[in-house]
Amino acid sequence: MTISSGRHRVVDLDILEYVAANSSTPEQVQIDLQQATQERTGRAAIMQIGHEQAVMMETLVRATGARSAIEVGTFTGYSALAIARGLPADGRLLCCDTSAEWGEIAREHWRRAGVDDRIELKIGPALETLRALPRAEQFDFAFIDADKPAYLDYYEELLPRMRKGALLLADNTLSNRGVVNPNANDASTEAMRIFNPRLAADPRVRVSILTVGDGVTLIEKL
Repeated sequence: MTISSGRHRVVDLDILEYVAANSSTPEQVQIDLQQATQERTGRAAIMQIGHEQAVMMETLVRATGARSAIEVGTFTGYSALAIARGLPADGRLLCCDTSAEWGEIAREHWRRAGVDDRIELKIGPALETLRALPRAEQFDFAFIDADKPAYLDYYEELLPRMRKGALLLADNTLSNRGVVNPNANDASTEAMRIFNPRLAADPRVRVSILTVGDGVTLIEKL
């Protein structure tokens, strides 16, 4: 499997290529979604998660027995496809995104993968969608991969709606190594410098930052 050198990453490219070569390979619909994203979104394609991360997410969903999941930031649907593949046939995934155009790419490939009946895509501001949900524990798995300055807001809306023992993953939490680069002061990096220690000090959760992709924080609700 080819690794795009343009993707954000926190480990050396040779290690990343080795990991990809020795992990489960993508199926045809996943390869097609990778290609469609490259062809139809241009430079925005960098926002698609890597396949090694998708395998990890699918495995976590299946291994934890999650039945109800939510995603904030869907893009062209690669991460949602991974989550849905890990859910049982009667599982449900709610996706929040603002782009109907990218959502059509996602829907096309979800249908081809046979998981579209498990996924509901809500187009609109994610915070509005989250705040409209009942404030009751209802989700077993969540994934945040949207605008970084709003991560804390998404987290605070999601956590009360997660069941005890549920997993919440947050993407890009190492910000292309920017969190340890004193010269990096973009809005996304600054947001992660606030988000990461806030979670580490939160007594409601157990937290581990994984050096997968651009940094994936694994959060267990206690």
